[in-house]
Amino acid sequence: MATNNTDDIDDSAAPLIEHLAELRTRLIRSVIAFLVGMIVCFMAAEAILDFLLVPIEQTLRALGDPDPKMQFTAPQEYFFTLIRISMVFGLALSFPVIAHQLWRFVAPGLYRSEKAAFLPFLIASPVLFLTGAAFAHYVVVPLAMAFFLGFADVPSIVSSFFMDEGAVPAVEGASQGIQITFFGKVNESLDITLKFIVAFGLCFQLPVLLTLMGKAEIVTAQGLRDVRKYAIVGILILAAIVTPPDVITQMILFSVVYLLYEVSIWLVSMVERKREAQLRADGYYDDEEPADTGEPGDKPAQ
Repeated sequence: MATNNTDDIDDSAAPLIEHLAELRTRLIRSVIAFLVGMIVCFMAAEAILDFLLVPIEQTLRALGDPDPKMQFTAPQEYFFTLIRISMVFGLALSFPVIAHQLWRFVAPGLYRSEKAAFLPFLIASPVLFLTGAAFAHYVVVPLAMAFFLGFADVPSIVSSFFMDEGAVPAVEGASQGIQITFFGKVNESLDITLKFIVAFGLCFQLPVLLTLMGKAEIVTAQGLRDVRKYAIVGILILAAIVTPPDVITQMILFSVVYLLYEVSIWLVSMVERKREAQLRADGYYDDEEPADTGEPGDKPAQ
């Protein structure tokens, strides 16, 4: 008589047409959730834009600009900037619903042990992304803005631009020259901020990615240790690409990503120890030492 296995798949295999119908339903619900999130974020898009531009505003004030201003040069530019913000943050807002629909579609085909292993990663992924995004917004973007805007003499240039011409003391016989003043475009400044947020959010997914690969036995903790020196070079190249040519910012990104790499090695080793313990409990490993048969030259006692 067959016994029920607690690790069996919950539902029986469904025909292909039922899987396609289920996929269509999940996709429709995900799209609806995204559109709702996009509409909600569009109503608050101006406040979100102000929040994203805080680092550049603080940098300009620190450099001596008492009244920072930004501009857009096309009639539709500001509108599409708000649309872009609503799309990005609408996706973030609707991600729990989208992840739930993905889980509902995949879960019936997983064993209970696989569900228990996969669910924590589904929760950890958005948390790590938000952590990386917050790190980028509050640490990296201000450093990047200070580096880029530090090349311009903002205090003298901007202040003289807003002063009356007669208030600026003229030096007799000296050329006034050409004033180069920073007038930031909204979409371009937002583009820099969003790139940093997305880049750091993805970098913070490294522990999730490597741990999942460890559970799938694609990578091992010892293998990650063996390629540590190559990983260091790769992280340095990544830091040079996604950050401005500022040594401080590059070292911050390198330190954070390398720490995540070491955490990933620790997590993969934990996965391997848990797998080995399970195999031992199932009887696949024999821990007993073989009986001592003596030296090869010894003769059995008569």
